[in-house]
Amino acid sequence: MLFTTNWLTKIFSNYKGLTENNIKINAISTDSRMKSEQTLFIPLIGDTFDGHHYLKAAIKNGAVATLWDEQKEIPDFLPHDFPIFFVKDTIVALQELAFKYRQKVNPIVVGITGSNGKTTTKDLVGTILQTSYTTHITKGNFNNHIGLPLTILSMPTNTEVLVLEMGMNHFGEISRLSKIAEPDYAIITNIGESHIEFLGSRFGITKAKLEIEDGLKQNGCLILDGDEELLQEQVQFANVLRCGLKRENDIQIKNVQLKENGTSFSINDVIYHIPLLGVHHAKNASYAITLGKQLGIEEAKIKESIKYIAMTSMRFERIEGINGVSIINDAYNASPTSMKASIEVLKQMDDFHKKILVLGDMFELGDDSEQWHRSIADVINQEIHAVFTIGDMASVITEEINKRTNDVICEHIHTPESLIKQLQPFLQKDTIVLFKASRGMKLETYIDKLIPRS
Repeated sequence: MLFTTNWLTKIFSNYKGLTENNIKINAISTDSRMKSEQTLFIPLIGDTFDGHHYLKAAIKNGAVATLWDEQKEIPDFLPHDFPIFFVKDTIVALQELAFKYRQKVNPIVVGITGSNGKTTTKDLVGTILQTSYTTHITKGNFNNHIGLPLTILSMPTNTEVLVLEMGMNHFGEISRLSKIAEPDYAIITNIGESHIEFLGSRFGITKAKLEIEDGLKQNGCLILDGDEELLQEQVQFANVLRCGLKRENDIQIKNVQLKENGTSFSINDVIYHIPLLGVHHAKNASYAITLGKQLGIEEAKIKESIKYIAMTSMRFERIEGINGVSIINDAYNASPTSMKASIEVLKQMDDFHKKILVLGDMFELGDDSEQWHRSIADVINQEIHAVFTIGDMASVITEEINKRTNDVICEHIHTPESLIKQLQPFLQKDTIVLFKASRGMKLETYIDKLIPRS
């Protein structure tokens, strides 16, 4: 049980029905098709839908109470004793309910934001904290103004640590999420170019990410990328721990080595190994390690737990394809920073004779999108055997590479069928193929065609 209808009356004072009968609420539902006993249905309103139209289906599937926009008419079929809590805006009410429920459970809260690496860092943090605490973590990409409250409202009442990923597109969004969550610890993974279309510049992106300070508790701790100068210039919070490769950081990462099955690195002469490839992942791990130590977790537990981290899919996920070809599915999302980082990792994977890139469009880069796409050519050299691009803007990646070098096969492909055909000669054991693009390009659908069927 999360709470009762009687507890809800203390938050939403305008109500009707048998609200004070202590009816148990076991779960929150915003989808009338969700089948679960004893749910509170919260009908959301979007551009093309109105959840209020689906109350009957929600009740059929287990709803025992509902929040309700006070401007909406109550359906005739509804029994007079059915608990209804009237609100001005159901999304705002969802956020308020999450805020109150978090206060009720009162876990230690960790908030994570950044242009790249949020989900990887969240997974690392969760892996470490679960060794010593009852931990509840953001699932999938539930990291916006609706997803974050739903994550809070799905945590069990015995949760000791709540780990929340915070995403955004515009100014003010992280601030709102931070004020709902009121983190004890906040992590800013890095500053890239994601959403620069809406935020204007990397300076604007930095300002937006630092909104996580707005809800951070006064005695809280901010852990951030100490190698990023923009963060050093703008951070206002007093209690800050800086992680990075530079000597002046509070937590310095040293001796980074890429190996066949992951990356090793050291912090304070302690050697760690993670089953993830890349310097950027060593930095993501440093945030999680630092947080674990702040929460008193033993060094041995930290070292052992991150050896076997279970990652959210489509983030440098290694798959065996047709004829034993190695495929890297890194197609969950992309920015110029993350795309270049993934390519650099591929270049360091010495076990493969041929290294192939399949690159797609990167979205939300604003007026400088063409320039950002062209910049990918900066990391392409003869270590890469071939590059295939797909998507409207990705064509300029091909154009720029071909302008700079003749040492790399580079073609722009117009259809999925053509892409698969171009890849056929490379489907062999000594080859690795990296797929990288923004989520909207759906490159995983191409990858699916390259996986053998049993």
